[in-house]
Amino acid sequence: MFEAELNERQSRFERLQLAALLGLMVLGTLFVYSATMVSESASSAAWYNQSWFRQIVWYALGVGAAAALCCVNYHTLARWAMVAYWISVLMLAGVLLFGTVRFGARRWFDLGFFSLQPSEFAKLAFIVAMANFLSRPTEELRTLPNLIKSLGMMLLPFVLILKEPDLGSALVLLPTGLALLFVAGTPRKYLVRLVGGVGVLGALFLVDVLFAPPNWQVKLEDYQRRRLMVYFGKEYTPRAGASRAERERLRKQQFDDSHNVRQALISVGSGGLMGKGWRQGTQNALGYLPRPVAHNDFIFSVIAEEEGFVGSVIVLTLYGVVLFTGMKIAGQARDRLGKLMAVGVVTLLFSHVFINIGMNIRIMPVTGVPLPLLSYGGSSVLGSLIAMGLLQNVYIYRKAY
Repeated sequence: MFEAELNERQSRFERLQLAALLGLMVLGTLFVYSATMVSESASSAAWYNQSWFRQIVWYALGVGAAAALCCVNYHTLARWAMVAYWISVLMLAGVLLFGTVRFGARRWFDLGFFSLQPSEFAKLAFIVAMANFLSRPTEELRTLPNLIKSLGMMLLPFVLILKEPDLGSALVLLPTGLALLFVAGTPRKYLVRLVGGVGVLGALFLVDVLFAPPNWQVKLEDYQRRRLMVYFGKEYTPRAGASRAERERLRKQQFDDSHNVRQALISVGSGGLMGKGWRQGTQNALGYLPRPVAHNDFIFSVIAEEEGFVGSVIVLTLYGVVLFTGMKIAGQARDRLGKLMAVGVVTLLFSHVFINIGMNIRIMPVTGVPLPLLSYGGSSVLGSLIAMGLLQNVYIYRKAY
């Protein structure tokens, strides 16, 4: 009996996942420091105003929030799921009206000491609310009205985030929602039609953006359209009768628009096997990899240049451990609600990792999706650690009846 109690106490947390998360936070601190301290203004600032220190603060707050979350059974959390969902929807609507504009997007509430990005928390509220809704008996999921309600829950935050505009954060809701529908037991015929419809719409959208004349194109922010054209290698086409100066301007703009991705690829490739060494990356130090984005969107390129192929594999291994232990937690969950929550978190994390690393090596267009726990950013770090707290919560209460 004593041994059984000891084993139960030892397995209360998924320790391998916690170790991997700790490794990611250590790497995040080291490489946010490396990416930002090459700037004179950053290195001369007080230590408590430097990005690496603020990143540690967000880690501490995130771990505290995750620990607090683990103290409450996830069934209790699910009872408040729709309240959290509608609060997040109101925040997404509020940021469109009262948010701070940066880089042409309105995504943040400026709280003075902290810029709150509601979309990072809306993703988590969506997962819990959707998991709670889909945990009903399988027979009810076979009805078309419930499928429509599920899609409505997914599309509402999707459209609001898209309006900010934040295409990357909006897109990660789609695989997350589809994974939840699949695991919940939604009839395959509905899912096949849904995925097929999304695929057709996506193809038509790309054809419209890349080939349709300007008057026929879907309305997009200009920078979003240019990013897609750069990704697909589509030349910027001047209007009929454009002057030589206009054609030169477009060529220069295309060169500038592809600069970030080009320099990120050079950073990744120049790292070689072992890298140039911590804080020895020339792409970042000389400003070829733009400093405003080196410590967030392109942090993986900084790591790949300084630690090479080996460092990149370590990063991927740590994420792999988090994802595989997350799937193990989903498999061990005591009910469908816990399984759906775990699957939602794992899919969300995988989508972030795939899109961010993909845009660093040009297999995905640039979308501004952060790399969880490595990219600098308070809302991203807090959201990621709270999501990990949800996973640990499902694991902790897997045997509670």
